[in-house]
Amino acid sequence: MTYAQPDSLPDGDWSLETLAVRAGQVRSQFNEHAEALYLTSSFVFDSAAQAAARFSGEEEGMIYARFTNPTVIMMQERLAALEGAEGCVATASGMAAILATVMALMKTGEHIVASRSIFGATQQLFGTILPRFGIETTFIDSPASEVFRAALRPNTRLLFIETPSNPLTEVFDIAALAQVAHAGNVLLVVDNCFCSPALQRPLEFGADLVIHSATKYLDGQGRVLGGAVCGPRALIDEVFKFLRTAGPCLSPFNAWVILKGMETLALRMRQQSANALELAQWLEHQPQVERVYYPGLASHPQHALAMRQQKTGGAIVAFDVRGGREVAWRVVDHCRLLSITANLGDTKSTITHPASTTHGRISAEARAASGIGEGLLRISVGLESPADIEADLNRGLTA
Repeated sequence: MTYAQPDSLPDGDWSLETLAVRAGQVRSQFNEHAEALYLTSSFVFDSAAQAAARFSGEEEGMIYARFTNPTVIMMQERLAALEGAEGCVATASGMAAILATVMALMKTGEHIVASRSIFGATQQLFGTILPRFGIETTFIDSPASEVFRAALRPNTRLLFIETPSNPLTEVFDIAALAQVAHAGNVLLVVDNCFCSPALQRPLEFGADLVIHSATKYLDGQGRVLGGAVCGPRALIDEVFKFLRTAGPCLSPFNAWVILKGMETLALRMRQQSANALELAQWLEHQPQVERVYYPGLASHPQHALAMRQQKTGGAIVAFDVRGGREVAWRVVDHCRLLSITANLGDTKSTITHPASTTHGRISAEARAASGIGEGLLRISVGLESPADIEADLNRGLTA
């Protein structure tokens, strides 16, 4: 598959792998080969008139690193190229990207329709924090587009989904939900964290905005925090206005790290997905495992849809063990290879118990409604040998 070239590349159609390495780079007068890291808080003007022109927007150029920095801009342009978006705004974290989107595009009295199958912190933001500012959210317990349609109100502004979702890898029909949203004059926002543009490009299916926790697969090595919003220029300009004033910006150093991480994105995602499929198939045959959640398995309820929207099943595998929390924690505690951490998207495989970590702050009722039981474990599959990962899990499963 090829995509339109960004301005920094010569004319031609370029593959995602090439864009991940070359897109967005602008060289300084030193003509450096690798992207430059600009560590400065501000930029100097040639005159008072130029300073005024920069601040008024009459002249393009750097002003202050909260909202203009060459390294951050290169990262934004590269990610926009990968997503096939007109623009991108980078933020301090994935949650900052979601908050910036809501604050930029919504006001008191408006309404969100969101899948309940989303990250615990996103549920907290929508369910407990935004209501303080007069923004209400209706959570949907089904992937069916007609259920989302029935929840729309005249004051609904955003329809928000993760696909695949965290942690149960529920897959949503982006194209169908885009039709529902647009028929109601609503924006469809898709959190693309689990797939990244290496596996899925939501804008091609009709989404209006794409959210990223760049902390995850875009960096890919667990080094820095970052987030981003990608989409059409008119919407991205509104998000940028909020970021410029409120300041949840990405640091130049973190942007530089993520830039370098994206260079290997396609390679990593391809291998990690293959490892995840092998692990998921192995887990299905373990007597201590009650159910496996992985879109690449034929047993997944949205397998056919996932294979239409995604290049692979991704690298996240979740599964229920028989025996609830006691057995789930035993599996975790017997791991000697997998890292016990709630982060994901790393080259190192990680394991977590969602009910007591990523979704521990939401109510037990909300967890039950989301299908997150006490026996659920989530693995972010890395680049280790699948056989070694299986042996590490087997230690706890058979303890």
